Amino acid sequence: MASQQSDGERMVDELPFNTTADTTISRQEELRRTIDMTLVAPFRVLWSDWRARVGFVIVMFYVLMGTLGVMVNPTPYTGMGDRYLQPFHDGWFTLQSVSIGGVTLPLDPQFHLVLGTDALGQGIWSQVVHATPAMIEMILAGAVFSTVVATIFGTLAGYKGGLTDRSIMTLSDITMTIPGLPLVIIIAAALQPKDPYLIGLILGINNWAGLCRAVRSQVLSVRERNFVEASRAMGLSTPRILADDIIPDLMSYISIHFVRAARGIVFESVALYYLGILPFTTLNWGVMMNLAYNTSGALYTWKSAHWIFIPMFTITVLSVGLILFSQGMDRIFNPRVRARHVKSVSSAEPDEDGEASSPMTTVAQTEVQDK
Repeated sequence: MASQQSDGERMVDELPFNTTADTTISRQEELRRTIDMTLVAPFRVLWSDWRARVGFVIVMFYVLMGTLGVMVNPTPYTGMGDRYLQPFHDGWFTLQSVSIGGVTLPLDPQFHLVLGTDALGQGIWSQVVHATPAMIEMILAGAVFSTVVATIFGTLAGYKGGLTDRSIMTLSDITMTIPGLPLVIIIAAALQPKDPYLIGLILGINNWAGLCRAVRSQVLSVRERNFVEASRAMGLSTPRILADDIIPDLMSYISIHFVRAARGIVFESVALYYLGILPFTTLNWGVMMNLAYNTSGALYTWKSAHWIFIPMFTITVLSVGLILFSQGMDRIFNPRVRARHVKSVSSAEPDEDGEASSPMTTVAQTEVQDK
């Protein structure tokens, strides 16, 4: 005769930790939910605010200009057109003939020197386009370097404390006391760098200290929260706790600093090229302004004013786009703001068509009214 289970054994079996799910999720469904939560939902959150939309469009325009634009625009050369052509001059847009099946049709649009030319007859638009790839490379190198270094050092200092904290903070304090621009000028003059990635690293060499101290202050408060204590009690390693629990909570602040660092790289590189400290080995908006000012006195004559103001306008639009885009990144990483936009839907709750909806697919379309 089989013995019956005691009440204690039945209670153990009924604990939630011993209960398995009644349904299983296929790999396709798991992949779809992962894409939904990591790509679709953040993009909808980003797209729900007009400032983020405008910033995203501007940033993507510069990315396309630096990648596809250099392929379709000719490399600027002397004599591309007449000297000092004004923007949108007569004949800037023409339709070239294309032969299709023996029939000649004007179907190939040609934007000929749309923004005019400089003193050598080089197209201003072609110079702006071909200067963009090097600028993107400098932004990626400098902003990523300073942000990554500051995040790693700041989180380690705030989480570990003790000697690690004191050593890192001493190093950051020393870095902050060194004048940034003179240091960059000395290094650039000594090395005469030509590679855009190396220039970006030099420009971002002292930008990490301020963020490092700010991240350390944030980590000091985050490390005492319940979820971090739970991870520590479970015996998780320090790198795992930093990567899974602490750094994601700081991503909103880190993303904003990344945009600020990117703007700083743009301004510093343009200034150093304009002053002639960096060698004129590549096209740059600062080089264009330098040549416009020294060659033709673009600030004092109307016929060449576009030569200096178009690069200035290009820099201003990029800066505005980065600022607006950073506001969208804050909405993605800030859990309080994101919770107002995204409404999770239980996968077990069917929709109007009778099919189950996955989480993160329903996003609020109304804008957040910031208090």
